[in-house]
Amino acid sequence: MTAKSDTQTNFMPPPHARILVAVSGGVDSTAAAAILAEAGYTCFGATLDLETRLASIAVEGEPRFKPGTIDKAKEICERLQIPHHVLQAGEAFSRHIIEPFAAAYAAGRTPNPCVRCNRMIKFGLFFQEARRLGCDFMATGHYARLLERDGRMTLRRAGYPRKDQSYALAPLTQTQLRRSCFPLGDLSKTEALAIALEIDPVMADTQESQDICFVSDGDYARLVAARRPAAGGGFIRDLEGNVLGHHKGIHYYTIGQRRGLGVSAEEPLYVVRIEAATNTLYVGREKQTYIQDFSTERLCWGKLEPRTVPFQAWVQLRYKHTAVPGVVTPAGRGTSVHLAQPQRAVTPGQWAVFYDEDGWVCAAAEIRDFILPR
Repeated sequence: MTAKSDTQTNFMPPPHARILVAVSGGVDSTAAAAILAEAGYTCFGATLDLETRLASIAVEGEPRFKPGTIDKAKEICERLQIPHHVLQAGEAFSRHIIEPFAAAYAAGRTPNPCVRCNRMIKFGLFFQEARRLGCDFMATGHYARLLERDGRMTLRRAGYPRKDQSYALAPLTQTQLRRSCFPLGDLSKTEALAIALEIDPVMADTQESQDICFVSDGDYARLVAARRPAAGGGFIRDLEGNVLGHHKGIHYYTIGQRRGLGVSAEEPLYVVRIEAATNTLYVGREKQTYIQDFSTERLCWGKLEPRTVPFQAWVQLRYKHTAVPGVVTPAGRGTSVHLAQPQRAVTPGQWAVFYDEDGWVCAAAEIRDFILPR
């Protein structure tokens, strides 16, 4: 094993610390556990069991998780010669992740369950288990860097931007970050795979998951309909209020969507607003999907101390979105954001993460609403 995190650019716990490592059996978590074990830390592996309890409370039509995760994680821990623990988390996952996910879609929003899961489950339940086991820190296979700056633990984009996952970690609290480490922060995927292959040669055949873990078949609308019976179909209107057609349920649509509207027009039409109160889908031309001003919920502060004065930042609106300059103005229980250039499909329920020019996370917040262009 040759690749390791540089402690000058990415925080690593002090020598001989006890660390709980989230192990899924995949490449990234295996590489993270291997790095920490070889470095001499006292490691414990842990895997979430999300199905055992869910099997008794799940509703008809709800997808299942990828099978074999716990067995594979246990095998990896045995190869690393570290203890393995299973955390029963199905009920908590259903209550804190799946239920809010379904409720958000039924309300016309497009949630990001991975961001919520990181804060409430991976860095919530795992922290509880870490304390129970007497661990000082916990670690995951996320690609992000972490350092202390001016007394605050602060996330920074990964050393290899193509794998950067700081966006999904941005809302973590100072308490959570102070007990966390991300051994892959300076590594490329190729380097992580090489480390994992030393532990398990069949890792080369492991496919990286691209889907929401509990919607592995991609049919999120079926899950939403099962969990949150929606109001059914309603009107599709243009921005002048004219009825153009009917939709089959707002949970089937998201901002910026073009396909599947069932409405014919001289120009392609896109979803530009979803109004749950009236069960209405508003559509418009592509230029009307570009937004320059939007508001958010309460800010989760990173590098910056909580403040009320405006600050400039690079604004990332989705996991794969390229950040653009903007001005963030904190206001009461939320904030307003003005982008230097309008961006397509600013979507309520997604998160806006605000970076400085060097890739440090300044703050983050869930998008609440936006101002449509005239």
